[in-house]
Amino acid sequence: MRKVYVTALAGCLALGIAAPALAGTRQDDLVMQLKQLVERQQEQLDRQAREIAALREQFARIAENGAARQEEQKAKKKPEEELTTTWKNGLRFTSDDKKFNIKLGGRVHLDWANIDADSPMQDTLAEAEGNPLEGNGFEFRRARLYVAGDIYSNVTFKVQYDFAGGDADFRDVYVGLKKLPAVGTILFGQQKEPFSLEYLTSSNYTTFMERSLPVAFGPGRNTGIKMFNTALDRRLTWAIGWFDDADDFGDSFNDVSSSNVTMRLTGLPWYADNGAGLLHLGLSYSHQFRDEDSDITVRYRERPEAHISDARMVNTGKIHTDGVDLAAFELAAVYGPLSLQGEYLISSVDSTEADDPDFSGYYVYGSWFITGEHRPYKTGSGAFGRVKPIKDFAIGSDGWGAWEIALRYSDLDLGDAAIQGGRLKDFTAGLNWYLNPNLRWMLNYVHADLSERADVNDGNADIIETRMSLTF
Repeated sequence: MRKVYVTALAGCLALGIAAPALAGTRQDDLVMQLKQLVERQQEQLDRQAREIAALREQFARIAENGAARQEEQKAKKKPEEELTTTWKNGLRFTSDDKKFNIKLGGRVHLDWANIDADSPMQDTLAEAEGNPLEGNGFEFRRARLYVAGDIYSNVTFKVQYDFAGGDADFRDVYVGLKKLPAVGTILFGQQKEPFSLEYLTSSNYTTFMERSLPVAFGPGRNTGIKMFNTALDRRLTWAIGWFDDADDFGDSFNDVSSSNVTMRLTGLPWYADNGAGLLHLGLSYSHQFRDEDSDITVRYRERPEAHISDARMVNTGKIHTDGVDLAAFELAAVYGPLSLQGEYLISSVDSTEADDPDFSGYYVYGSWFITGEHRPYKTGSGAFGRVKPIKDFAIGSDGWGAWEIALRYSDLDLGDAAIQGGRLKDFTAGLNWYLNPNLRWMLNYVHADLSERADVNDGNADIIETRMSLTF
């Protein structure tokens, strides 16, 4: 503005010097033109000032929008960067969007047992097996740690090690994809083959300290690929897989002379009250590819439902075979606190040297929860799960946990054709005290009756065993 007035003043002086003789009218016209020039420049300056103010407001809005977008992006990333820690029978880490779920856990099973056996049988069994049956002592039956979970919603994994026995053996090490159309879930790695209700029920949740005698036929854990899913509103489960017989670290190498195809199908004809009432039917089948001319053999042997001794009361010895067919027929029922379960298992061995023997076994048992609980059933896997007492045990309160009594009879016959591995019959009585969902005390009495083994005298053994089981 100051420049404008200076310019106008200079113009007036110039006019006064250059044309003193001009008339008044002429001077008025010049003054009017100068005023108009000043007004136009002032309007231009005002317009520029308004434009600058508008630009400042626009820049401010852009900055605000940018900050808002940054906060929104941070909020979107938050569930992937931060996990919520909870305790659900073990440590759990979960993202807010549920895409990441990580579990840390393990189990400790500490056993004590005393075994008293008939002398004639004990002496010949110790000679045949190289280990005595009779004795007593402690054993860490299992000591496992694991990390497992789901990441990015559809990737599942588990890495579990068992330190019992002095080394760190694999006990499920796999990765897989879930929520796949039709297939459901597919797992790659070391895992349980889908065979037998009792074997697929975790050792944390079995009714007795040791699984029944016929589980000796089960293929166990091996390395391979497995697919499984549910149908009919989880009233039906199916699983199928290809596996190689593997060592305790999941390793194997063979020319398809030690491979298995294993499958299982289960159904729930009756399921009520969230599992307080149910009827379970199941069928498992496995074909084991073998070569009779190779060094790979099959052998069935079993302890008397007590793990503390390495002496097997029945034992087929090693059998060269061209293949084995295994089958298991499952039946279980829950009616409130009453539970019944049984299986019949068979093994048909294609062996020229052993005259194609057929082996078989079965078990039946019942249990009753004195305190009113029921065995929980997992519809996703067709197996039983964790017992949760109605009232946990706590000193100074009326909670005494859950109490369960159980009786079982099992029979394993390993004698047929050229094989006389013996026949073992066990009667087991059990008492379980679930102090809370993570801690259980178990007491078992086992009476084992051995007969028909070629290299061991007939006889009996009586076993008292107990376990303190912590799972998390």
